[in-house]
This record gives sequence, C-alpha cells and structure tokens, in this order.
Amino acid sequence: MRKVIGIGETVLDIIFKNDQPMSAVPGGSVFNGIISLGRSGVPATFISETGNDRVGQRIVSFLKDNGVNADKINIYPDSKSPISLAFLNEQNDAEYIFYKDHPRDRLDFDYPDVQANDIVMFGSFYAVNPVIRPQVQGFLDYARNRGAILYYDVNFRSSHKNDVMRITPNLLENFELADIVRGSREDFEALFRKSDAQAVYRSQIAFYTKNFIYTQGAAEVELRGEGSIARQYAVKPTETVSTIGAGDNFNAGFVYGLIKHGITREMIEQGITEQQWDAIIAEAQQFSANVCQSISNSVDQSFADEKKRELEASLKELEAKQ
Repeated sequence: MRKVIGIGETVLDIIFKNDQPMSAVPGGSVFNGIISLGRSGVPATFISETGNDRVGQRIVSFLKDNGVNADKINIYPDSKSPISLAFLNEQNDAEYIFYKDHPRDRLDFDYPDVQANDIVMFGSFYAVNPVIRPQVQGFLDYARNRGAILYYDVNFRSSHKNDVMRITPNLLENFELADIVRGSREDFEALFRKSDAQAVYRSQIAFYTKNFIYTQGAAEVELRGEGSIARQYAVKPTETVSTIGAGDNFNAGFVYGLIKHGITREMIEQGITEQQWDAIIAEAQQFSANVCQSISNSVDQSFADEKKRELEASLKELEAKQ
C-alpha cells in the first residue's frame, strides 16, 4: 500500500473551556492528520522533533499506539517539549497561546523511504520557518524527485503576521513544489489581505499549481483544479464540541481519498475529473466533521475502523481492475 509521510511540529494541546482545563492531547497541525490516517489503516511516518521529557515520551508513544512510524522523531536531551493552551469560545473555536522552550530550532533526520505516488503532507509555520528551511526543502525536493505527491496546507496563523515578508520566498517555493495547495480564508487574510477564493487563486496560486482548495469554516469549500475546474461544496451543519483539528483532518480525509480512489501523481498532472474531486472532497469533509464532534484532535476509533474497512475493499477493487 502507498505510504503517507508527514513533516511538522509536535505539541501538547491543553484544552480549556470556560477557563478550566478539559483535556491534554498530543497535537500539531500535520501530526493530527497523520494520527487519523494511522488509525484508518494508512501506512504513515512522521518527521519531527521533541524534548526528552514526559511530554515528548507521550508524543512518541501516541504515534506508535496509533500505527504511525515514529523512527524519524528527533528527541533533544536539552530541550523541553512545546505546549499550547487552546481556549474554546462559545462557538467552540480555539484561541491559542504557545509555549516553546527549545534553545533553537533545528531539524536533523535521515530521509525515510519514499516511492512514486506516496504522499507527503506538510504545512503551517514549520514549512516556512527560515531556521529549518534547508532541511525541510531538501526533503521536499527529494520526495518530489522520487515521484511523491506533495500536499501543502498553508495554515498560516495571524500570530505570525509580522513574519510575512521574511517567509514569503519560502511560501512561494512551497506553492511551486506542491501538487495540491489548501488554505483557509484566515490564512490568506493574514498573508495577502485577500478573502475571495478566486482572487487568491488568480493572484497567488495559479501560477504555481492549478489545484487549490479554499476552506472557510462553515461556509462552502471552494475548489479550483487543472482544466479550469471550479466547484463549490456545501458544509453540512455539525454539532461541534471543538473545532481544533477540523482543518488538519480535512487534510487527512483528502489524502485518504487520494489513496482510496487510486489517484496518482500522473493523474493529478493530467487533471482529476470532477467526479474524482467530488469523491475526494467528500472524504475530507467526513473526516473534518467527525473530529468536530469530540475533544480529540483526530478522528475517533470507530470512524477510523469503518474507514479502514472501506480502504481495504476499495484497494482490492482497484487491484482487480489492473
């Protein structure tokens, strides 16, 4: 089966409601999606770093317990693991405060095995951080040259808005490397002061990649694809417990959909059909809706078990057709 390799930050999310802590869950933007994929039976590896403390030990064991290869996690003996405080408001959206005690950002890892049509997930400030950019870009170049599909989630928080000028060259390189780019309304408002999907696509994305997904919370998902495809997808009303991980799991569902429906990099370059886009986006929305119904950062196990069965059946069907 094809593999998914994620690269990104790890944190311990301490979640508050009415200023009282509710839970403490290992997290991180790409991390949350990788956990969901591991639970759903997708072979997955995560590249990151953490401290040599109880938080770091929990993060590594959490990856392993959910079927994710943690061999590429660097554990630094003189560092404390990052922590974030997530305060849920009345709509169960989160406001974050981050605490990071690493003496300096660094990233040192051996490249994992990457084969054609494996999928690499990357995003957030980790993917544009100038300090670790050489290592991140080196791996992305390697994966692309090996024939992997690169899926980029911009996920640029407004707390980094003062860094926009500094990271723009890295952002544009990511756009150029990626086969598919996803971003939210909040991302592009912080980066470009634009909030219209078509305007963002024309001015910032289309020159680099034709495949663009624009999400805006409970409003429609906008899609722009190769061959002038332009589609909208309504978001079904969902009773939310927490929106933490909603976008991260949209990514996980999308990547799951690529594998489930046998979408290769060649097919992406030639142009995915509208019907294929519909099926993949439907998976993304299912993953996202599920995670909003609990305090967890990733999909629940019963949902994941169902998706695992669907994936196995779909891959058998695809194999029979070959």
